[in-house]
Amino acid sequence: MLHSMTAPPRKPPQQRATPGGIIATSRAVVPRRGRADVPQLFDQPPPGWIDPALAKLVDKIPTGPDWAHEIKWDGYRLCCQVVDGKATIWTRRGHDWTDRFPGIAAEVAKLRVRSAIVDGEAVILDERGISHFGDLQKALGRGSVGKAAAEAVLVAFDLLFLDGTDLRPWKHTARREALASVIPSAKPNLWVSEDIEGDPTRIFAMACEHELEGIISKRISAPYRSGRTGDWVKTKCIQSDTFVIIGYEPASSGVGIGGLRLAERDVDGKLVSVGGVGTGFTRATAAALGRKLDALRQAKPAVPGLRSKTVVWVRPVLLAEVEYRARTSDGDLRHASFKGLRDPADTD
Repeated sequence: MLHSMTAPPRKPPQQRATPGGIIATSRAVVPRRGRADVPQLFDQPPPGWIDPALAKLVDKIPTGPDWAHEIKWDGYRLCCQVVDGKATIWTRRGHDWTDRFPGIAAEVAKLRVRSAIVDGEAVILDERGISHFGDLQKALGRGSVGKAAAEAVLVAFDLLFLDGTDLRPWKHTARREALASVIPSAKPNLWVSEDIEGDPTRIFAMACEHELEGIISKRISAPYRSGRTGDWVKTKCIQSDTFVIIGYEPASSGVGIGGLRLAERDVDGKLVSVGGVGTGFTRATAAALGRKLDALRQAKPAVPGLRSKTVVWVRPVLLAEVEYRARTSDGDLRHASFKGLRDPADTD
């Protein structure tokens, strides 16, 4: 473990301003590398893409000394590897998108390491430092052969592998200290998401006040484990999830769409209706969606039993990111707003 190794004296905690003016504190610690007389302990090859740890959605923020809290970023989850100065970037599902994030790839390639795997979120920030999924989706375009988001920033929040050592068994705190040593200062396309000290309830309230998506809470004594294990949880100011588009209502003007019908998959993988969304579309977005969905028409709804004289049913291919305030007792979305299309490469 990092704490049991001999290490140089620590620098005093450094305070940094996060988006919205919330104060975060971090310590930069240089981890010990492999000893020359026992190289076999430190010569593991990087494992490549790693199935990410995912956060469970909770209503109540966890409290206590075993939890660290940070901002929840609204972007695309990435697994970034560098080996001997060559960077590879994978999406959450393991698709190679190195060419889609050239700025991030260039910064990761410059890290002063022999090999490393960094876990983080690609975002595009506004002038206040707030991330917006819609801006990133627009920059990337649609599909696996879309555009490159050169201006995207990787907000790194975990280090999974370093110079021949698998860090996943280490505690969260030890991995974060190692990450701070590898990325000691912010770069144009690469910086670290800091832990935020203080009352987590107040932290969450401030995040919502400054129009952030919410916060992520992580168990500091836990190793890195793939999937939704409960070691990481998320609390959102506004709910936001990915849903399957199963139909649309044509716009009254006759151009584009006036609304979408949505569904989600239950524990058995079956599609279940969650109602629809009728706001959040620009005129251009509505027209573009209309063209895409018109090519996916089918006679019957993908969810059996649904009926409507106004809805055009489509094959359940496209995925929509939607914000909403709550759900009805039947599971339908309330106060929903369309944010953008999700690429299947970036979904659970």
